[in-house]
Amino acid sequence: MHLPRLLESIRELGAPVFVLDSGSTDNTIEIAKASGAVVLQHPFQNHPQQWDYALKNFTIQTPWVICLDADQVVTDELKAYLPDFKDENYGHVNGIYFNRKNFFKGKWIKHGGYSPFYMLKMFRFGVGYSDLNENMDHRFIVPGKTTIWKDGYILEENLKENNISFWITKHNRYSDLVAQEEVERMQQMRAQTIEPKFWGSPDERTAWLKQLWWQLPRYVRPVLYFIYRIFFQLGILDGQTGVIFHFLQGFWFRLIVDMKIDEILQKDARTRSKGETGPLKFIFTFLVLFPLFYYFNIFYFSRVSPPSPHYNTFLAHNFNYIHGLRWLLLHTSAQILNWFGFVAITDEYNLLVAGHGTLQLVYSCLGLGVISFFAAFVLSYPKKWKRKVVFLFAGIFGIEVLNTARFVLLALFWDKHAGRILDHHTAFNIVIYLIITVTLYFWVKDDNTLNYSDAKN
Repeated sequence: MHLPRLLESIRELGAPVFVLDSGSTDNTIEIAKASGAVVLQHPFQNHPQQWDYALKNFTIQTPWVICLDADQVVTDELKAYLPDFKDENYGHVNGIYFNRKNFFKGKWIKHGGYSPFYMLKMFRFGVGYSDLNENMDHRFIVPGKTTIWKDGYILEENLKENNISFWITKHNRYSDLVAQEEVERMQQMRAQTIEPKFWGSPDERTAWLKQLWWQLPRYVRPVLYFIYRIFFQLGILDGQTGVIFHFLQGFWFRLIVDMKIDEILQKDARTRSKGETGPLKFIFTFLVLFPLFYYFNIFYFSRVSPPSPHYNTFLAHNFNYIHGLRWLLLHTSAQILNWFGFVAITDEYNLLVAGHGTLQLVYSCLGLGVISFFAAFVLSYPKKWKRKVVFLFAGIFGIEVLNTARFVLLALFWDKHAGRILDHHTAFNIVIYLIITVTLYFWVKDDNTLNYSDAKN
């Protein structure tokens, strides 16, 4: 239906033509060969992979290629650029954007963000390539600079879409691809190939806007997008046919995608939640472990610290990890101060810096409460045990590094007699809990659901 129209629009250019067919059962191949085109066939998976196959399997001798879909037509305005096109005049660029005019039911959609609409369709062969990180919203990519032929129009009109049932069936299939792609992006299984830049090329701006779109709440964003297209991008001026198009493409299609995203996530959650209690288990485990760790340290401190009535000589002399931690913090702080040229000495509890006074490390200075919180969270959260153990030890090490830095700074600059709203213990806890919160956020942010099945592996 469409191929003769496209071939006729480029016939006078006399350029080599290559047609990739996806298994047509009509006269497509005969039409293509009759025009002198080189024809290959490849089963259709999606547009990006089909274009990737075409660029890698046709024997192309020209330095530049123009990549067109069958339902597109080259206009006289665009053809005016091509007869005198010389590679040497475009040595500074690798790609050229055309301006697309899109038609729906015979009407040109002029507003709602559809005009101008720039598409990278011409680029240096071997330099440009098909973006395989997209399932449906296909584009070509070129490194380096590009230029835009603003009046170099191509027309795009799929005549089959004059039957609304075909349009709905087609976009229902597309919504499956887009929903699956977005879920994979949530799970960090897929990334953007193009660097997002609002002030960049048309495709770089699209990449930036997509990042914004992915941050918007589902079910709200189709409403916002439709309102934006109709009123702010003047889609309402496209008349009845145009408003129907903007509703279907800007609202209905996006809403179906959001519904399918939720269906995929819910299906995945049901698959993973077999035999688990989900977030409640994490919360319950954390609420048990945190006070257990916290009060165990306090109880153990009473067992190894005279003159407590619970003092145990054997534990104090052989398994006194609290004394060991204090010794490590004191001697590490003293060594750092000595490296910086200060004179620092320690005993069992105190850090003395010549000319700056003495700092005493009591139980509350050791950071065991903060470590209890951190350890309870990490051990409760459903990740694989190897990841939890590595992160736990790295986090405890980081906490005590910050603790050591605190002692060094306190020994040099803290005036114990100055009146303050916060003592240094409280100030440190506020800072360290903020740091821990941010660190834990980045540790868990790639987990869309709590997965106890994975955590047991």
